[in-house]
Amino acid sequence: MPFVHIELVEGRTPEALESMMKDVTEAVHKNTGAPKEHIHIIINEMKKGTYGVNGEWK
Repeated sequence: MPFVHIELVEGRTPEALESMMKDVTEAVHKNTGAPKEHIHIIINEMKKGTYGVNGEWK
């Protein structure tokens, strides 16, 4: 039972997130053979300004 965790900065539409989940599910299914109904996609949306790169806020 694959679990895929995706971390994103907030701002995408529900439709864009759903499309991404479908594409990721297809890729995992194709590459692992796991049944689609057993593939779990977990999306965590971070607030803008709550992470940094190279020691600087983004």
